[in-house]
Amino acid sequence: MARAELTRGEIWLVDLGMAQKVRPAVVLSVAYLDYERALITYVPRTTSTRQTRFEVAHGARGFEPGAFDIQSIGSMPPARFIRHIAKPDASTLDKVEEAVRAWLAL
Repeated sequence: MARAELTRGEIWLVDLGMAQKVRPAVVLSVAYLDYERALITYVPRTTSTRQTRFEVAHGARGFEPGAFDIQSIGSMPPARFIRHIAKPDASTLDKVEEAVRAWLAL
C-alpha cells in the first residue's frame, strides 16, 4: 500500500491514543524525505474550549464548534493519520501559525 500524502495545512482525522482519542488535527509540518524521520507535526482540534490565547476558533460545515488547541501540538508517525477530511481557510491557518509562534516564542 502506498504511503498517504499528508500536506501541510490539511485537516486529518488522527488516532491520538486512548488519552485523546481520534480527533481532527491540522498538519503543520512539511513533507519529510526518505532519509528523514517519518514524523508529522500537528495541532489537534477540540470541542472543549477554554477561550485562551492559544486556541484558534474553527467553525466549518461538518464540524461541531471548536478550536485548534495550540498547547497540544505534537508529532507522530503518519500511520496514525487515518484520512484527510478538510482544509481550513487561509485565515484560520494563518491564525494557527501565529498562535504556534506565540506559544513557542518564535
